This record gives sequence, structure tokens and C-alpha cells, in this order.
Amino acid sequence: MHKIKSFGKLLTLVLIFILFGLSLKSNKILFYPSNIKIVKGENKSFDIAFPFYLTLNQDEESVIEASSSSSDSINFKKSYLLNGIDTGETKAQLRLLGLIPVKSYSINIVNRPELIPGGNAIGVRLNTKGVLVVAITDIIDINGQRKSPAKEAGLKVGDNILEINGIKVADVEHIVKILNDVKEKTVKILVQRNKEEIVTEAKPIQSMQDNNFRLGIWVRDKTSGIGTLTYLDKETNEFGALGHGIVDADTGKLLSVDKGKIMNAKISKVEQGKKGTPGEIRGVFYEANNIIGDISANNSFGIFGIVREDYLKLFKSKPLQIGFKEEVTEGKAYILTTVDNNVQEKFEIEIVKTQPQLKAEQKSMIIKITDKNLLDKTGGIVQGMSGSPIIQNNKLIGAITHVFVNDPTKGYGIYIEWMLEQ
Repeated sequence: MHKIKSFGKLLTLVLIFILFGLSLKSNKILFYPSNIKIVKGENKSFDIAFPFYLTLNQDEESVIEASSSSSDSINFKKSYLLNGIDTGETKAQLRLLGLIPVKSYSINIVNRPELIPGGNAIGVRLNTKGVLVVAITDIIDINGQRKSPAKEAGLKVGDNILEINGIKVADVEHIVKILNDVKEKTVKILVQRNKEEIVTEAKPIQSMQDNNFRLGIWVRDKTSGIGTLTYLDKETNEFGALGHGIVDADTGKLLSVDKGKIMNAKISKVEQGKKGTPGEIRGVFYEANNIIGDISANNSFGIFGIVREDYLKLFKSKPLQIGFKEEVTEGKAYILTTVDNNVQEKFEIEIVKTQPQLKAEQKSMIIKITDKNLLDKTGGIVQGMSGSPIIQNNKLIGAITHVFVNDPTKGYGIYIEWMLEQ
């Protein structure tokens, strides 16, 4: 009898686990982010199965209209339809048996942004905040002794030197002038390291090589390259490009922006990508009379700033609505990019995989180039195509960010939503 009872308990537990597993599979809302967007004038439906129920905050129901119906009586499923009737926010809770809170949601009713998709090649010139330390070395002083004031001061590769003795450092030449003015006197150095500012001290020494006073650092104050414009906002003149940040080639760190420009670029050559060797779009750009915008931010999700009014007027393309991350589906899409004759072209791709991201990340989807013309020209995704806008179902959904080195036909894309949040 005892064995029968034990077997009965075990069977009950197994059944409970099976039912719970099926319930988790049926209730995909459990895996939704806590912030859910619904576009004003549109609706979103959720199928929720027993033993869960969805309850809305009745006090704020003016921004949303909710209705429910039994969609599957056999599996005890209920369909909830939420209509966004006005911009604003309301709250919802998923409750076990309608009583025990399991998860809370903020439901935001938003207007769907409209942006002009880019796809044209741009030249990027970025000036760092202060100067960036790219290497720390020893110096042989005029007495033949080897020293490194930078090491003794605790300076590190990747530091941004902002000020010396309270003087803002403008560029490489400026730092040489400041040190030669103070000579062997100890200087206070203001450094930015990982978004924190610290102060240290160092005593310059006179170099045997050229008699200049030095700290034993190699520094950089600017960088430049070719990329692709992702979008323009006609309402605010804001732009976004690249889909990833600009990092220093030596340190691998994001460059801290003091000022920067984007310019029209002319494609001069395309090197095809091959397995193990990423290709590259090469181009030229000139700053004189060719600046189209000013960079105000460089972060992990791209470069951002304001385009000039005369450049915005040149765009004849109509704005497209954006697609939110949960609307992106695996399947066909296309990109806009420039690889030839400085003409923006449309090329077919396939979205191979989408990531259900709860927070902003670069690698939101895996894409594959399927367009024969683009494959013939570039071999797939090449350097310089970063930022090429991805369009699906007539909505701007993201941008190309990276290439797979071992398979240049594939790469990563970022959701446009993450770029706009920056």
C-alpha cells in the first residue's frame, strides 16, 4: 500500500511538472520584457493559458482599450487584445490563478517614429576629448638614464589626458608645448579613465633624442574612416550611423568625443571579403565645403549628431516608420548601401536569427547577404558597410554592425530601437 501511495505522489509531481512546462511554453508573455510598447492606433494581442491571467490597472485605462475572449477552450487559453488609444503608460500584472502576482509590466502607448533611411557612404573624422594614451614607453634622459614618468604616475594605455596644470589639452602638439614650458617642474595631470576623472602627478624629463621634455607616452588626438549613414530625422535634424562605436585601433577602447564631423565620401575601391579576411570599402572625403553634420556622441551603438539643414534638403526619400524589435521576423528583408558609383542601392538579405533582447545590445540579429549583385561586388559584408539600414515589411528595423570573418556573407545587425534610445 505504501509503495502505491509513493508511486501516486511521484506520478502527481511528474504531471505537475509537465503541466507547468506546457504552461510556460503556452505563456510566452512570461519571457516578454517588463516594458511593452504598443503604437497609438494599433493593437497587440496576447494568448495566455491557465493557470495565468492578465489584469490591467483600471485607474489608467484611458490610454488603452482592453478586451478578452476565450480562444481555445480545450487548452484553457484566453486572448487579450490591447488597443492603444492615446499616448501614455499603464500597468499590467500576470497573476497565477488570478490571485498571486508573477510578473509586472509597464505598457507604453507611443507614436511610431518615422525616419529617412540612409545607406549613403560618409567620411567620419573624430577628435578625441583631450589626447588618448596609446602606449607608455621609457625615455633616455640627457644623462643617459632610462626613465618613465608616465609609469611612475600610474598612467595607463586608454587614458584620456584632459588637462595639465589646469590647462585643457587640445592636441598632440599642445601637450608638447605645455611640457616644454614647465620643463622639469612637477605637473598635475587630469585623466579620464573608464568615465571617471582622476588626478595624478608627474615630473617631465628632458629627452636625449631631441632635448624636448617628455612623460614617456605616445598619444593620439583624432581618427578618421569610412562608414554608412543609417537614418535621418527630418523633425529634429538628428542622424545615426555605423551601428557600433568607433574604437581606437591600438587600445580597442571607445574614443571619447570632443568634436567630430561627417562628410560626403566618394567610393574609390572595394576589396572583396573572403573567408578569414574581411573586405573593405575604400573612399576619399575632404573637409573643405563638404561637411554634412556634426558628431556629438560616440557610443557602443553608433555615432550620433546633427546634420546641416542644406544637406537634409537634398534627401528626396520619404520617411519610413520604424519596426520595433518584437516586430522583426526571420525571413526576407533588404539593406540600403553604397558600394559603387556613389549611388545608394537596394540589396536583398535574409534575417537568419533574431535575439529576444531585454536590454540594448549590438548583436540583435544574424543576417545573410543573398543578393547576387552585392555578392559579386563585395563578397558579402565588408568594412565600411556598417550602419547600412535594414528594411523589412516597409519598416526601418535596424542596421548592419559586424561581419563574420570566416563567412563574409553573414554578419550581425542591431535593432533600430536600440540606436534611437542612445
